Amino acid sequence: VCSLMLNLDLMEFSEPGIFNYSTLLLSEKGDALYVGAREAVFELSKKNVTVRNNKVSKAMKMCTLKGKSKERDCLNYIRVLQVVDNERLYVCGTHAFQPQCDYLNLADFSLVGQPEDGRGKCSFDPSQSFTTVMVDGELYSGTAYNFLGSEPIISRYSPYQSLLRTEYSTSWLNEPSFVFADVIRERKNKADGEDDKIYYFFTEVSVEYEFFGKLLIPRVARVCKGDLGGQRTLQKKWTSFLKAKLVCSMPELNFVFNVVHDVFILKGTDWKDTVIYGVFTSQWGNVGLSAVCAYSLTALEDVFSKGKYMQKTTVEQSHTKWVRYNGITPTPRPGACINNLMRQQNISSSLHLPDKTLQFVKDHPLLEDPVLPIGNGPRLITKDVNYTQIVVERVRALDGKIYDVIFTGTDKGVLHKSVVFDEEVHIVEEIQLLKNSEPIKNLLLSSETRSLYAGSDSGVVQSPTEFCGRYPSCNDCVLARDPYCAWDPHTAACVTVFDTPNQRLIQSLNGDADKCPSGEEQHVHIGILGSSEQHLF
Repeated sequence: VCSLMLNLDLMEFSEPGIFNYSTLLLSEKGDALYVGAREAVFELSKKNVTVRNNKVSKAMKMCTLKGKSKERDCLNYIRVLQVVDNERLYVCGTHAFQPQCDYLNLADFSLVGQPEDGRGKCSFDPSQSFTTVMVDGELYSGTAYNFLGSEPIISRYSPYQSLLRTEYSTSWLNEPSFVFADVIRERKNKADGEDDKIYYFFTEVSVEYEFFGKLLIPRVARVCKGDLGGQRTLQKKWTSFLKAKLVCSMPELNFVFNVVHDVFILKGTDWKDTVIYGVFTSQWGNVGLSAVCAYSLTALEDVFSKGKYMQKTTVEQSHTKWVRYNGITPTPRPGACINNLMRQQNISSSLHLPDKTLQFVKDHPLLEDPVLPIGNGPRLITKDVNYTQIVVERVRALDGKIYDVIFTGTDKGVLHKSVVFDEEVHIVEEIQLLKNSEPIKNLLLSSETRSLYAGSDSGVVQSPTEFCGRYPSCNDCVLARDPYCAWDPHTAACVTVFDTPNQRLIQSLNGDADKCPSGEEQHVHIGILGSSEQHLF
């Protein structure tokens, strides 16, 4: 494979003196990309991020904190940007280790100026892990509730009802690093009348395995949107919090990817088609491998609705061990969302759940059954690369089939674009997205503008999802095996399939260039910074 670094048409945005452009939010309706940076929120055009429409600054006046560095820590890092409604965004910042939140009016791009306490919604420290998602005006977050970062919390803040949160116990959360949260809506008119669910993804220190050091485990946790806490037991606490292990490993090599860095939920038209993609590395970083694993939503649901629970037992005085719980599980099932069957038993909300069920879930939040990936192994493994971010898009190619195209960002500012075929994954291209080889901190994709947006410490970069025009010949265009691109014999150009009537286009995703006009010059196949199949070991 010959690799040449090509001049790419990337659009970049940054402002002097402003850093840490790591919080990104795409407006569904308008032409806006909102960017949360250090001490500033920007509204950029999502068609062209070099166009700045608006800016609001929120700098710190004073900071005399516990030996923190004035240059770095005593600042306001904007970490949370969420849509409240058509008129407002919810904005939270670290605010020099006293997190604060405020509403941003989109009409005049100004902060309302009535700050709310941001504890539990936003991290204290720009380097602490956290995640948030706004669902119907309520903010679900996973972060640290205290300055030291030693009290992790998964919570819901709502203008309509009181705060709901996790128990403060290592069985519930044990030094977690939160990476992602999102809502999965139950399908309308679902027969059993179940609730929408919020899924959280994080890595935490294992409680269930005996190990000489801290063994990390990637997890998925689930709570129900309608959860109101318990009447006596688990008052103002989740009654539906359960968590399970996410498996991403190569059993044949006895190798485990046990740290999850980012997750993308690819929602299908039918909920059953929803696939959850995650990027993983190993806790033992010297191996230099990254993996992408994919999970079906049905596999997750099965573990949460049917999986066995684990329980703590005490062995040799004080030592605790986690084993499978083999006793009788109370009914209704602990951690389940309220459904029609429960309503028939006069349990119309979590406040009506029996104490037995609540006490059980309080003591048994961990499920024994793991969530296994589709195909029982990674979709993609790469060597000497640390993936930090992932987004995925479904693309219909000219053969009528739908392909998942995976975009992964690395800690060196590189973007990989890969296509999932039945048995293999093909890396189409590798692009140096950021000028400085720094980590991609955030990656978003817009099908509407057909663009990727990457946030980093030094700025925001917008890239097209395809570079079809880079392929000079039919052979190059077809051998790229990119579902976005096809050869147009009439104009003798490699074009984007969305832009041209497809009856005359040539595309072959198995890389069969025989359909190309004969007598064409054979070029060296140029990858953007190199393109390669997945050959590892």
